[in-house]
Amino acid sequence: MKKPVHNLREVAEIVAVQALSFVAGDPERLGRFLAESGIGPQTLRSAAADPQFLASVLDFVMRDDATVKAFASASQLPPANIAAAHQVLSDPQWERDVP
Repeated sequence: MKKPVHNLREVAEIVAVQALSFVAGDPERLGRFLAESGIGPQTLRSAAADPQFLASVLDFVMRDDATVKAFASASQLPPANIAAAHQVLSDPQWERDVP
């Protein structure tokens, strides 16, 4: 059994990695993301270690309501949790702990 994660930054990164997997699972969506981000498919894995890149993944997902809803459904997360993860990763000074 996995240990629960209580660090909000870790949780946000996990959500963003799930979002990256979601984006990568659809060739059309992945193509749009790669074109917008300017990153190549061969560097996706290494880029995923960068919190700023992960924030850009969530930014991409959140830009379109249909994409947010599809990701929320696929990941079984409320859209508000996705938005919160985006906020945590987008603001390097964000350190508030929320239960």
